[in-house]
Amino acid sequence: MQKLLFDFLSKYVSLTEDEMDAIIDLDTFQTIKKGTILLKEGQHSQDGYFVLKGCLRTYYMIEGEEKTTAFYTEMEGVTPNCVLSKGPSEYYVAATEDAIISVSNQAMETDVFDKFPKFEKLCRILSEKLIAKQQINFDAFKTSSPEQRYLNVLQKRPDLIQRVPQHQLASYLGIKPQSLSRIRARILEKK
Repeated sequence: MQKLLFDFLSKYVSLTEDEMDAIIDLDTFQTIKKGTILLKEGQHSQDGYFVLKGCLRTYYMIEGEEKTTAFYTEMEGVTPNCVLSKGPSEYYVAATEDAIISVSNQAMETDVFDKFPKFEKLCRILSEKLIAKQQINFDAFKTSSPEQRYLNVLQKRPDLIQRVPQHQLASYLGIKPQSLSRIRARILEKK
């Protein structure tokens, strides 16, 4: 797993042996089982998560129904809003499949940034990319029909179709599972 992480990081910064050893010494890697809830609504947390393998999902519970807002897969990170606001979480973070993640917190990051300033630059670059990606996804969601949203997932994140349950995918698309089934049937008819 460390090789996967270092290969990913090398796209943005070159790491020395000391820097790689420092990351390994942090001992942040965790293996989690499908269904594990990492963060619950109302809980306080200082942890951010980076997915090395697997899939995490963020969702809200609204009137007893799960509303999925995002999926995070390999080489994607999520820092829950409560980490920055220091308040309780408004949503859940859970594993939709067995996963290997890196868990970090601000104190740990500050320590690493002090020792290795290039990591702060790396985190800034990755944060900027994440913000831009989320804005594009939000805009696409707001300006697309449910069928267009599904086609967008097919084009940009086809792995999700096989990796997440249909009811979670439907929730992510802002529709009911029955509507997703009808959309899939219409698309198949057009082929």
